[in-house]
Amino acid sequence: MQQILIIGAGLIGAALAYRLSQAGAGVTVVEAQAQPAAQASGHSFGWINASYYLTAAHHHLRVAGMAAHRRLAQDLGADLWDWQGCLWVEGAATLDQMATDLAEFGYDYQDLTHDRVAALAPALAHPPPRALYFPQEGAVDPAALTRALLTNAMKAGAKVLFNTPVLGLIQRGNGVSGVRLAAQEIAADQVIVAAGTGAAALLAGMGLHLPMLRRPGVILATQPVPQRLAPILALNGQEVRQDRQGRFWMPVAPHHPSDATETLTADPQASVDAAMAALNALFQGPPILRAAHWAAAYRPVPGDGLPAIGPVAPGLWLAVLHSGVTLGPLVADLLTADVLGAPAAPDLSPFRPTRFWS
Repeated sequence: MQQILIIGAGLIGAALAYRLSQAGAGVTVVEAQAQPAAQASGHSFGWINASYYLTAAHHHLRVAGMAAHRRLAQDLGADLWDWQGCLWVEGAATLDQMATDLAEFGYDYQDLTHDRVAALAPALAHPPPRALYFPQEGAVDPAALTRALLTNAMKAGAKVLFNTPVLGLIQRGNGVSGVRLAAQEIAADQVIVAAGTGAAALLAGMGLHLPMLRRPGVILATQPVPQRLAPILALNGQEVRQDRQGRFWMPVAPHHPSDATETLTADPQASVDAAMAALNALFQGPPILRAAHWAAAYRPVPGDGLPAIGPVAPGLWLAVLHSGVTLGPLVADLLTADVLGAPAAPDLSPFRPTRFWS
């Protein structure tokens, strides 16, 4: 039985633990924080989509990621996903280009007029004259999904160690044979770094520079209110969704998937207040009184914006990417096969981390 050690108990680490333990590997997950999904995974908007992408290969990977979520839902038998579709509202020229590009990819969309937008989202105060609707997109609570994956991984024999920072990788020749912790070393046949923004420091100990973009983000959630919004809404760069509990979720930064801001504002609370004012202006009816919760976290974005998934050195693998929500289950499927010796998946060819060092 191969012994696999996974660094990080976010969504990607949890999905890998689930798939590897299912495949019969001995799995240990080590997490620096006291709970799973404590960093980016637990502070994510939760949108599962392929309408946002950087390259054609990235789009196709995200489409495959959406399918992987549906397979995972069947495997887990868990009611965690909402496939409510997404309304995307931009200027006419932007929508025209999106429609052309996505049609070439064969991505399902509907081009809606004002009346059809108003019918789909009747609580909007000012329905736009036009929107693209992507019926196959959806959302999930990433923290809840992470917990479900780890629970099932542990039922299959995986061990999960919280409050356990990894101090470094144990090098053997030009490869890796385990990790160093504060009080012990753990040997492993394979080590997978799924540590998000912490991955670069771990690889630096191997003499490898993993370029990472600095991408802070703030996500707010409101108190529950009666249902006003069925689809996810991407309105002129501002994403909003309402979950089944009635809470609105909203990234504070506009154009959240492609936001290039490197620092948080000096007063994040002021940004949250402004976002709440914008949210209230979107809808008819009584105001949504307050944000019940907001949190900041750094998104793990490799230097070229694309996922970094695959082998780094003998015994060492990497899985660092944004969006981990859309791609997490697929990455787990493909990397599990990779680690256990199956032929390399062609879908991952453009996303191998060795592109940064070759």
